[in-house]
Amino acid sequence: MDIELKKKLVRNWFKILQDMICNEIEELEGKTKFKSKNWQRNKKKDEGGGEYRILENGKIFDKVGVNFSEVYGKFSEKFKNRIPGTKKDSSFWASGISVVMHMKNPHVPAMHFNTRYIYTSYGWFGGGMDVTPCLDDKNLKNWFHKELKKICDYHNKKYYKKYKKQCDEYFYLPHRKETRGIGGIFFDYKKKNWEKDFNFVRDVGLTFKSIFREIITKKNKKKWTKKQKEIQYLKRGRYIEFNLLYDRGTKFGLQTGGNTNAILMSLPPIAKWK
Repeated sequence: MDIELKKKLVRNWFKILQDMICNEIEELEGKTKFKSKNWQRNKKKDEGGGEYRILENGKIFDKVGVNFSEVYGKFSEKFKNRIPGTKKDSSFWASGISVVMHMKNPHVPAMHFNTRYIYTSYGWFGGGMDVTPCLDDKNLKNWFHKELKKICDYHNKKYYKKYKKQCDEYFYLPHRKETRGIGGIFFDYKKKNWEKDFNFVRDVGLTFKSIFREIITKKNKKKWTKKQKEIQYLKRGRYIEFNLLYDRGTKFGLQTGGNTNAILMSLPPIAKWK
């Protein structure tokens, strides 16, 4: 398949998924709606851009961001050495969708999802999802991983174990010696079979949509205390530490001229440290 057609299909899917997820969230919220902003990577010449949507102060969400991007151009000499396929040419094309949810109710965990496709001299998919509760809940953890295993096994029996391990290793704060949450799946550099990989990426997106709806529907009506809210604020501090110190997407966006507000939409409105 022609690479330009692959790019078009991928880009269109990420944009469609952004609409689907935002519609789902607004349906759950009722009155509160997303505010949307388009951005350009370079205002002087065409290097792509994107659209980020933020919903704040809802009845369910303290803040949720849903970001779509499609950017292209050349990597800086300093940055290109960190990206595969750039030895002869620093040109790149990248598109993706990322979602970060920070909840009002401490019983509902923070949730994160992203999928992306990057093309240099060859292309690959990456992404995943993870859940970060501030209150222990073994039933949630077991159910969440059961759902992930189900979708992974449908595509390849080896995926779940491999991508769960990669998630556990990735979402880890070495300076705290602790994991960010209860894990999930994380994958990168998927490039063996474009059609199979694209089908998997689409199913991961649809699975995330069904997972966050199920979790919110089950947990959002549970009553919470001021003490539990304080625990949530402290857990958000850890979330911020990871995203600013270690997150690949944050670093990639900032070092390739992405929109700062879109990149940092992952940060919660209120967090605390002790």
